[in-house]
Amino acid sequence: MKCEGQAKNGLTLYVFLFTFHVSLFTVFFMDGILVIDKPAGPTSHDVVQMVKRAIGARKVEHTGTLDPAATGVLTLCIDGATKMAGELSGGEKIYEFTLVLGAQTDTDDDTGQVVEESSVDDSHLSHLETVLKKYVGTIEQVPPAYSAVKKNGVRSYKQARKGKQVSLEPRNVVIRDLAVLGMDNNRVRMSMRCEKGTYVRALCRDVGTDLGCGAHAADIRRTKNGQFTIEQAVKLDEVKDNWQSHVIPTEQTK
Repeated sequence: MKCEGQAKNGLTLYVFLFTFHVSLFTVFFMDGILVIDKPAGPTSHDVVQMVKRAIGARKVEHTGTLDPAATGVLTLCIDGATKMAGELSGGEKIYEFTLVLGAQTDTDDDTGQVVEESSVDDSHLSHLETVLKKYVGTIEQVPPAYSAVKKNGVRSYKQARKGKQVSLEPRNVVIRDLAVLGMDNNRVRMSMRCEKGTYVRALCRDVGTDLGCGAHAADIRRTKNGQFTIEQAVKLDEVKDNWQSHVIPTEQTK
């Protein structure tokens, strides 16, 4: 009986030490940055909650929202690293997207309703490079009505969804570079290097207005957010089984 008791005590101690070790292991790896390759569909908040549940984290915060329809780099701060979220929210951002000429939508992207259509010809395309030049630098940009910007304390998209007219104030944003990657009829694949607060959808809307044919954004993909790139990202559906190898320790952030 004495041996049996000692065996039970030994097993209990083993389980306790193993559990303690796993807890320490988990906490160590939780304090870090996880870069997600966000799919189209879920909101950034949805992704935060999915990852939090999948890895068992206590706290998760993102460092910059992506539209539900957009894909690409969504940087998440895990547990102790959440105190760095504000610090990491700045920095340069790079997007690739499609400028769709000839149609303006109420959301300024292809998820909305078309509110005006125009034909597109060679004259529009030939003037595109000239028009794009005026958007490089510090410019004034009016955020899309369907955005999280607050108007009188209310998110503007909530007002827009109710059919109310939303009038937002222009903001100064910085666009470092705009490049045309390719053209296919009225669809122009582009890249933009910019600073925090710049809307791809608003850029496409304004370029379409200047060209006189209307335009909206499609297939928006963020490939860089501050110091974090798409090459560091893990797909959302792979997080549960593969997140540990993708966590970036806080001391490796610049």
